[in-house]
Amino acid sequence: MTIQSNPSERGVALPQNHGTVPAWRKSTRSAANGHCVEIAQVAGEVLVRNSRDPEGPVLAFGAAGWRAFLSGVRAGEFDRRTH
Repeated sequence: MTIQSNPSERGVALPQNHGTVPAWRKSTRSAANGHCVEIAQVAGEVLVRNSRDPEGPVLAFGAAGWRAFLSGVRAGEFDRRTH
């Protein structure tokens, strides 16, 4: 996983050799409260950003890293624990 700084549709700091503008999309389960992430697929990587800060940092996952992340999400690995 790599972190990009200031990614945007203007093509700043995106993975090398992508050659296209990322097509960002939100989950269909996103609520209107703005607590969402957006993803885009570019040059074999999955990019993830905060929908409330589209000019902010972006996480870039390779295929194996993205599968591991989704597996952790589905397993509840990142759920908040209440005491």
